[in-house]
Amino acid sequence: MRVDLFDFDLPEERIALRPAVPREAARCLHVGSGGRLADHTIGDLPDLLAPGDVLVFNDTRVIPARLSGTRRREGVTTGEGIARVEATLHMRLAQDCWKAFLRPAKRVKAGDRIVFGSESDAACLMAGLVASVEERGEGGEATLRFELSGPALDEAIAAIGHIPLPPYIASKRAEDEADRRDYQTIFAKESGAVAAPTAGLHFTPELMERFAARGVATEFLTLHVGAGTFLPVKADDTADHRMHAEIGHVDEATATRLNAAREAGGRLVAVGTTSLRLLESAAGEDGIVRPFAGPTEIFITPGYRFRAVDRLVTNFHLPRSTLFMLVSAFSGLETMRAAYAHAIEAGYRFYSYGDACLLDPQDF
Repeated sequence: MRVDLFDFDLPEERIALRPAVPREAARCLHVGSGGRLADHTIGDLPDLLAPGDVLVFNDTRVIPARLSGTRRREGVTTGEGIARVEATLHMRLAQDCWKAFLRPAKRVKAGDRIVFGSESDAACLMAGLVASVEERGEGGEATLRFELSGPALDEAIAAIGHIPLPPYIASKRAEDEADRRDYQTIFAKESGAVAAPTAGLHFTPELMERFAARGVATEFLTLHVGAGTFLPVKADDTADHRMHAEIGHVDEATATRLNAAREAGGRLVAVGTTSLRLLESAAGEDGIVRPFAGPTEIFITPGYRFRAVDRLVTNFHLPRSTLFMLVSAFSGLETMRAAYAHAIEAGYRFYSYGDACLLDPQDF
């Protein structure tokens, strides 16, 4: 499909720079069957679901994956041998190896060493956070092999890294201590994401208690969201776009419970496009969710037949993005264009810290 079909204009003032307080006070647009629209808040969600439904959350935990460093070349200590670079880690390949997006990428080539942190940074000197560039890829991507490994590497990244706020927030304000709290779900557990599963940011312990009282179950899976989620689609046609892989897993016990709930008439409600993508990766053509562990590059566009997910809670997404394509596949392109037009007119807040939608699937 033509990528320009997924374009729309968004006023700058609609981009949220901070989350709603309290979290469940965020607005929620219910996009029902036939394109019916109803304005709610996240706090209304328990009443919009039915006993027996299952909310499926992504329990990934965001790490401070944005690292600043100095590129060093062998035998050169000044001038062209030294340059400042920034790396955003996006997928772990091994205990000592990450794929990353480098900026400016033109300053780095295979074989270069990067010393992360400043020369006077005690945490960096103690951790010895040095990486070699093993391979250069397209679009500024590179493979970094660190001299530290496993927990020692994790501790060094935590000590000197920064929360990788989305570009549309980072371009307008600096990261601060509040982001370490705000850009993390309350059930974040499995470290490895470099972007938050943002639909999950709206949920609070009190809201979770209300779901339980309503008879709505909750389940958790893990998909480590990569920085590729923010990359624009540069191709003119969706067929020419390549998704960056993300690592996820669904264990056998969770898969069994999800299948049993659906067999009993409950609906699987994915909280976020990350949960949806992993569920659809784990499900077969028969709609049965099976245990899953590994990378997924699933790219969902209109025409895709959903196997496992019955409803979706998600934030409002970037124009021309793979995520807007996904929601258009779920509820219909014209329906979602109308829903976004309504949201813009009604003052909904967009993107990671913004408001949300509850989407019903389109009628085929």
